Amino acid sequence: MSPTRIVPLVVATALFMENTDATVIATALPTIAASLGEDPIALKLALTAYLVSLAIFIPVSGWMADRFGARTVFRAALGVFMAGSLACAAADGLLSFVAARFLQGLGGAMMVPVGRLVILRSVPKSELVTALAYLTIPALIGPILGPPLGGLITTWLDWRWIFLINIPIGIAGIVLASVYFEDLREPERPPLDVAGFLLLGPGLAGLMLGLASLGRHLLPAWLTWGCLGGGAALLGLYIRHSARVPHPVLRLGLLGYPTFRAAVTGGSLFRIGTGAIPFLLPLMLQIGFGLDALQSGLITFAAAAGAMLVKTVGPRILRTFGFRAVMVTNAVLAAAFLAVNGLFTAQTPHLLIIGLLFLGGCLRSLQFTCINAIAYADLEQREMSAGTSLASVAQQLSLSLGVTLGALALEGAAAWHGRAEIRAEDFGPAFLAVALISGASVFPFRRLSPDAGAEISGRRAVEAAPAGAPGRN
Repeated sequence: MSPTRIVPLVVATALFMENTDATVIATALPTIAASLGEDPIALKLALTAYLVSLAIFIPVSGWMADRFGARTVFRAALGVFMAGSLACAAADGLLSFVAARFLQGLGGAMMVPVGRLVILRSVPKSELVTALAYLTIPALIGPILGPPLGGLITTWLDWRWIFLINIPIGIAGIVLASVYFEDLREPERPPLDVAGFLLLGPGLAGLMLGLASLGRHLLPAWLTWGCLGGGAALLGLYIRHSARVPHPVLRLGLLGYPTFRAAVTGGSLFRIGTGAIPFLLPLMLQIGFGLDALQSGLITFAAAAGAMLVKTVGPRILRTFGFRAVMVTNAVLAAAFLAVNGLFTAQTPHLLIIGLLFLGGCLRSLQFTCINAIAYADLEQREMSAGTSLASVAQQLSLSLGVTLGALALEGAAAWHGRAEIRAEDFGPAFLAVALISGASVFPFRRLSPDAGAEISGRRAVEAAPAGAPGRN
């Protein structure tokens, strides 16, 4: 089997674990909170701990792969993620659960960006869209299985089994990586920017922790604002530092590439909106509509099913229309379907909800295919590790911001009506708010040239083919 297929399928084991973990926990969170004697909102701190850990360690993932070898780091990251999963299953309180999720985040910070780096260095650019489709199709099985699996486990079994299912998957990933991965590394490795890492890691962690707490009262108000202010100050110092050193830990200069800049800025706006879905949708179905975890999971899986379907046709769509046309049009459509979620009521037929979620998942998946591929259209091979680190940091920060803004919009809607408790009618304004942010991604995408990313979409090759010659299918 060619690297275009086998390497992404191996990396997909890591994405499968991470995505399954996230979607199962989102569905099972009320049950886990009750078991640990905590409020469900307070337990969001455990989800935030994972994101904070990602923010701290993702910036050095590319350097680690260049220094120690991508295969070595990928296998070690899977092992750390499995250790964190075992610790989650053994947790008996909020602090131990948060610490275990932080350990999981350390593994996740290395395994997914490093796995993507292996793909970028193993696959020709002309086959990149296809390779990323092979990566995400198996990985999307996680979000499909996650919601119903989470509901099934929490309804009929012990929630601790949620984390134990990661172990056989992780072992399989380690074995497959040992067989099929080359231990890729850069022959010339600059020294680690320790000063930059000490500024960037705590800065991102403080900012993400403050964003997660803002509006949800996970931390005292003074600590929340201290995290936000301190994180922003450290990031400002890092930006100044990065301009003065030859090899910063996170290379902001890569934003000079128009395609990479559009993927990071537009992709961040788009992810802010979509990042709120795993938070808002299960809450609306369970708290707003009174469904149990299993019923909620059987409905929300539809979005992931639509996402998996469109991965098979995404490359053909890009070859036909090109990146710019697809990303601009699709950003508007995907934002509209995101806003539609807020129109659901307890009386809306479940089949209608499932159908609309399915279509929305198709649109979001197509957009992510475009964003993930065009980010690397103009980068040189030696810039791939720095590119994956910067893109991954932006992705995690935007997802965290999406959850925060979704929670703030939800509480703001309730406060507008003069009450503290969340009701079903509060979800409409919340979904509308995040949909508007997601739709704003159209502006960075519009600045792309019409032929942007033609080398990886294959569109230029199709247009240049002589009359009567077969196109690339």
